[in-house]
Amino acid sequence: MLINELEKANIEALKNKDKTARAVLSVVINKYRVNAIELKAQGKEATDNDLVRVINKVVKELDEEKAGYEKLGRVEDVKNIESQKAIIEKYLPKLMSEDEIRKVIASLEDKSMPSVMKHFKANYDGKVDMSLVSKIARE
Repeated sequence: MLINELEKANIEALKNKDKTARAVLSVVINKYRVNAIELKAQGKEATDNDLVRVINKVVKELDEEKAGYEKLGRVEDVKNIESQKAIIEKYLPKLMSEDEIRKVIASLEDKSMPSVMKHFKANYDGKVDMSLVSKIARE
């Protein structure tokens, strides 16, 4: 599972005294574990897709934090955020391109918005930008 790779990378960062990698990996691992506990309480098992959602959420939070530092002109903090983001983005799957999304939508029988969104959520969760799917489906 992907969580095992993150935990190994976290241990390596600890051994190498890489504080930047250690910080961001620890945040992702801890948020995933909290999410896994919540899912277990609902009788569900945490999957790699859940971890991908956590990583995407952390990337979004880092982007927001970076924007704040840029407004304040804190160049050192901006560089730190960019390096943290690069570390965790390595664990994200490659997202589908616009052309791939268009082909999948074209192959569907029911091209209504709810049907398209449901199909992508069920079959391509974590592998596609849902806002892009929505935009393409509206065209």
